[in-house]
Amino acid sequence: MRLSLAASARFLSAIVLISVTLQVGLARERGPRVDVVCPAPPIPVKVEDKQVLVYELQVTNFDTVPLTLKKLQVFADTDKSPPLKTISDAALSAIMTEAGTITGGKDSQTIGPAKRAVVFLWIEIGSDQRIPASLSHRMVFVAGTPGEGGAAAETTLEDFPVAVSQDAVPLLTPPFAGVWAAGDGPSNDSGHRRSIAAIDGHIHSPERFAIDWVKVGPNGDSHDGTSRNENWWGYGEPILSVADGEVTQIVDGIPENTPRVLPKPVTLDNIAGNYVIVRIASNRYATFAHLQPGSIKVRLHEHVRRGDVLGRLGNSGNATGPHLHFQVTDGNSVLQSEGVPFIFDKFTYLGPGSDYEVDKHPSIPRERSIPGDNDVVEFPPAKK
Repeated sequence: MRLSLAASARFLSAIVLISVTLQVGLARERGPRVDVVCPAPPIPVKVEDKQVLVYELQVTNFDTVPLTLKKLQVFADTDKSPPLKTISDAALSAIMTEAGTITGGKDSQTIGPAKRAVVFLWIEIGSDQRIPASLSHRMVFVAGTPGEGGAAAETTLEDFPVAVSQDAVPLLTPPFAGVWAAGDGPSNDSGHRRSIAAIDGHIHSPERFAIDWVKVGPNGDSHDGTSRNENWWGYGEPILSVADGEVTQIVDGIPENTPRVLPKPVTLDNIAGNYVIVRIASNRYATFAHLQPGSIKVRLHEHVRRGDVLGRLGNSGNATGPHLHFQVTDGNSVLQSEGVPFIFDKFTYLGPGSDYEVDKHPSIPRERSIPGDNDVVEFPPAKK
């Protein structure tokens, strides 16, 4: 094909223009070489007396040098407004964990080449603030190994968006009455909050809002001696369904543990011990775990009503003492699902478990809320 001189000139001009554009684009700063993912959007929920948004950012370093996350800012809707939260230094290090490390590993803001870090976020929304429809994030990184000298090269990821979910939070009745401690309950640094499961090629955080419920007895403690399961005040407590629903999973026959002694080994098959899962909404599943073997009263696919007895509190699976592990997830699995929030209609807050005294404690009524980590609460008797 032959081109006219004019057409040839236009064609060559286009090539020159494209070349210049590419050179300018390559020269322009494109921000840090990271991949950022929010695996599950936050659902607004009231924890204790505060409205919070709970979620994670998974940050993978695709650079050839370490990247240190120097500062993280979270904005409501857009980054044009004042930040809801600015996190840096030790506070930022404390909410970052390198993928694959166990809970309680060394805190660090630095992400090595080809490494992934998880940033655990817990954003409180003031009572005078509306819940945002989305969140945006500004992340400032420093490239290179900290402390090696020379000018640190800063790069910034601007306006990384995260939608705020509009999903309804299930309103539950308690699985029992009386005084209970919310062990490892909702907080940004509890063992449940930091638990991530990698199974069948996917990672999940099923325990974001999980609670290990431990009954508090008349001596202000969880037990009256620790050598036998029967010494624990909650042992054998009837466990009640927290909502109407359908039984979708049952595991029974796992033997109980001696208090303070874990089974060997703990596996994916026995980690929850004996348990029942009840589907309480189209994509909401309540798990009741560590039950006594042989105590489960319901059948698979049985429809249960709020307050029906499901089984009895025990000490099976990954448990060192009798307690009820309770969580709500978006899937019919203890581990291969995402933890979602829930609230109770009414309870009374009796103070933190660390200094709870039977005869000397606050008594604060709370409504449509979930207890926080290690809160001691009293649930009213179940309605007949």
